[in-house]
Amino acid sequence: MNPNEKYSSPLSSRYASDEMQYLFSPQFKFSTWRRLWIYLAEAEQELGLDITDEQLDEMRAHIEDIDFEKAAAFEKKLRHDVMAHVHTYGELCPNAMPIIHLGATSCYVGDNTDIIIMRKALELIRARLVAVLRVLRDFACKYKSQPTLAFTHFQPAQPTTVGKRACLWINDLTLDLEELEQVIKAVLPLGSKGTTGTQASFLELFDGDYSKVKKIDDIIAKKMGFEKAVPVSGQTYSRKLDSRVLDLLSHIAQSAHKFSNDIRLLAHLKEVEEPFEKNQIGSSAMAYKRNPMRSERIASLSRYIMTDAQNAAITASAQWFERTLDDSANKRISIPEGFLACDAVLSLYANVANGLVVYPKVIEKHMMQELPFMATENIMMDAVKRGGDRQELHELIRQHSMAAGYAVKMEGKDNDLLDRIANDPHFGVTKQELEHMMKPENFIGCAAMQAESYINEVIDPLLAKYQAVNANENEIKV
Repeated sequence: MNPNEKYSSPLSSRYASDEMQYLFSPQFKFSTWRRLWIYLAEAEQELGLDITDEQLDEMRAHIEDIDFEKAAAFEKKLRHDVMAHVHTYGELCPNAMPIIHLGATSCYVGDNTDIIIMRKALELIRARLVAVLRVLRDFACKYKSQPTLAFTHFQPAQPTTVGKRACLWINDLTLDLEELEQVIKAVLPLGSKGTTGTQASFLELFDGDYSKVKKIDDIIAKKMGFEKAVPVSGQTYSRKLDSRVLDLLSHIAQSAHKFSNDIRLLAHLKEVEEPFEKNQIGSSAMAYKRNPMRSERIASLSRYIMTDAQNAAITASAQWFERTLDDSANKRISIPEGFLACDAVLSLYANVANGLVVYPKVIEKHMMQELPFMATENIMMDAVKRGGDRQELHELIRQHSMAAGYAVKMEGKDNDLLDRIANDPHFGVTKQELEHMMKPENFIGCAAMQAESYINEVIDPLLAKYQAVNANENEIKV
């Protein structure tokens, strides 16, 4: 069938990186199955079962050469994906065929492979998180002292700095990075637990020697690159682990969505914009437009990830006793696509953050339009020092502010609050003196110092720990 005549996931064709796609590819999945069968056979040989070096060498020689058409034909006949690949592998390894999958159940390869994939995927997500943190760290340093209006309820509030605002984005991601490290530690393989988690088949293989049954779990886990396997399970590892992993991806998506919202609002204000390429078209109809489409895509994919987390939560809650299969079809979709989407979101986040364009003159214009209102408390305090009545002055400022606000909103005029105060003898201050007070840097509090100390004391030491962690830049395709 023509590939253009059937559905293809946009996560593969448009958004996710090649590295993340490979981790969830059939090639990586089924070659990992074969490695797991080798680990199992090696461990069984080490513990005394009659498995020869020739059988193991035969299996090792055919890890990557998977005949997917043959496997599909076997699965169509057998209606069982694991046994289809046992037979496909066995045809390449006829001497080893009798001992492939010995003592194991399907979840031995299925669940252990899922764990290996998830850990590698989490490590890639970690690298992408660190990449975003590095970019935002530099941005925060560059603009730590650039005054800008802060907003509460998207209404102008006491000023902050562009760099301090970036520190809020950074802080969200550091919380996600901290959680990611905890989740990676919790991702442990199933090991070799058998059909209901009792390891009965292995107890039979080892003639009732429970010490060998325990050892095989430990040996296989270490061959997989883990310190240990899960201590107890049914046929599968607890699906609560899947829920925990997707919750983490949801938390990362929440942080990215918040960032994208801020950038979209700032783009509307024309204060900060995402990168816009020379030949990029913002609108098919309105040629002048510079739509924040990358930030919008971050929001869109993040929303998918947040809702996807519900899949794993519901699946974990619905498992019956030692095993039920209503997790399988859902899990095949929700886990890979959650990771692919998160990979895309963080790639976009790094791209946008690395190319942010700041417009200081527009920021200053907006600041100066609102600063007279924000300076009224300082103006009032100075007038009180000169002998004025605080309550009377407060009422006068309220009246002048309402009148100035009316002129701005209803008549489209400039903010003339300073003129009104300068012309009011109760304040005893000139327009020149008032304008001298209107320096944005006088109203940002500790914002610049907070940004600097946060970067120096928290972020730089954190990033130093990840000096060797790097991610390939994912090309933004659209």
